[in-house]
Amino acid sequence: MSRENVEIVKRLNAAFNAKDRDTFAGLTTPDFEWTTSMTAVEGEVFWGREGIDTYFERMRDAWDEFRSVASEYRDLGDRVLLIGRVEGRGLVSGVPVSAPLAILFDLRGGKISRQRSFLDHGEALRAAGLSE
Repeated sequence: MSRENVEIVKRLNAAFNAKDRDTFAGLTTPDFEWTTSMTAVEGEVFWGREGIDTYFERMRDAWDEFRSVASEYRDLGDRVLLIGRVEGRGLVSGVPVSAPLAILFDLRGGKISRQRSFLDHGEALRAAGLSE
């Protein structure tokens, strides 16, 4: 199942980058928990389909471009770790953004149940129980 989990995560990442919230939501469980890379600042976790819609709308309102660029996927059984970068451009400012990004996905029953994003690869590796 773990190889399939990596493929599910790749499809989710592609849906995120395409701003296809229906496909994105279809790959998640009803109780999906989304902790974004900005949760430490924003203090908000997004839950289920309503949370997905809210986050996608906020991204649309703030960013002209925004995408997750994966350089590596690590198969961790019922979890997958994406390591890469986030790239974008602010809607109003036009300022380009590029930063390290890692996302730890938990899967259950062929769907993603939790997604935790990190702007520090080392922090994500530690959250996954891996060494740097």
